[in-house]
Amino acid sequence: MQSQSSHKRIWVWMIILLIIFIILSYLFYTPNQREYPDFVSQSPSPTGVKAFYTYLEQEFDSVKRFHYSADQLPMTDQNQLLIIIEPFIMPDSNEMEEYQAYMEAGNTILLISETPDDFFGLTTESTDPASVNKKGEVETIIDQQDREYQATVTNPLRFVTNQDDQILLHDQEGALSIKRSFGSGQLYVMNSPKWLSNQEILDGDHIPIIISLLNEISPNDVLFDEFLHGNQSPISTMHTYPKWFILIMIQATFLSILWLWNTGKRFGPIFIPREESVRFSDERLKALSSWYLKGKLYHDSLQTQAEYVKALMQERWGIASTKGWSDILEELLRRDLSIPDSELSTLITRLTNILSKKNISKQEYVYWSKNIDRLRKEVEEG
Repeated sequence: MQSQSSHKRIWVWMIILLIIFIILSYLFYTPNQREYPDFVSQSPSPTGVKAFYTYLEQEFDSVKRFHYSADQLPMTDQNQLLIIIEPFIMPDSNEMEEYQAYMEAGNTILLISETPDDFFGLTTESTDPASVNKKGEVETIIDQQDREYQATVTNPLRFVTNQDDQILLHDQEGALSIKRSFGSGQLYVMNSPKWLSNQEILDGDHIPIIISLLNEISPNDVLFDEFLHGNQSPISTMHTYPKWFILIMIQATFLSILWLWNTGKRFGPIFIPREESVRFSDERLKALSSWYLKGKLYHDSLQTQAEYVKALMQERWGIASTKGWSDILEELLRRDLSIPDSELSTLITRLTNILSKKNISKQEYVYWSKNIDRLRKEVEEG
């Protein structure tokens, strides 16, 4: 009897402490400022495009956010426009075929990205580094009717066009925006997504430039892609269930943990972890990789991988590891590699650009790690 009464007192005090904890959490809770990824239509931050999306809603009768993969796009001619601004995720080959089928049916895609390579067969080339506008100054660009606009051009890449492409915007360094036909539809590409950001949309003639593109396309419906931003899907736990239900579930989980702790129950036998009796040979490698991941030292890791490939080239082919990648490219082009010369030139040029950046995203890191590993295999097998 005395034991039962002591258990009751414990439960009473636990419930009282839980109620006090909930009340204090409610009184002193201050929501953190929400952080948005770049170029998201709901983002009011300087790097968001909420101002541009609001303009689309005012100018077009049907404007919707598109949170789904390419296979959900209509494959009939609906004169739709799908706007993709600086995608964070690279679509696979099947998804690229779906996007292409969407255009071939008679619809249009407007792709705005600083690095549009590998999208729909697009390629870019780097300009003279001395001509890059690093200060963000406004300069003159020209459209296909020889009309001049004032815009901030900081992207060093220019499109490599073919005879069927139509150049929409260009400067003295090359093409900034092109138009390419796919069946009954069109692909419009522009290499300056920052023109549409909340911070720069009012600078220069950025608004007239995008208005001229939209007027030329003249779509019936506009879809604003959010799927390729990776984490903007509306189907999440916080949206699926009401907040009161989530709060009850959190409290029930907390009470269940207290009950299990109070009863002292253990489920299943006791197993001794193998790590307690065995030392693995790759512990140092795991620790090093964990350090790079936790510190988000993606650029340092890429730099190390690139230097390792240089060391292999010196060991196997006698190419000095102190040479720059542009000098190494000339040596590689004389080698019998399975990578085509044009693709190899683009790979080395873009690798030089990515290694010069101070900060890179996880997606860029994964993508370029694969490319460097591909180059490493060529050296080892060559």
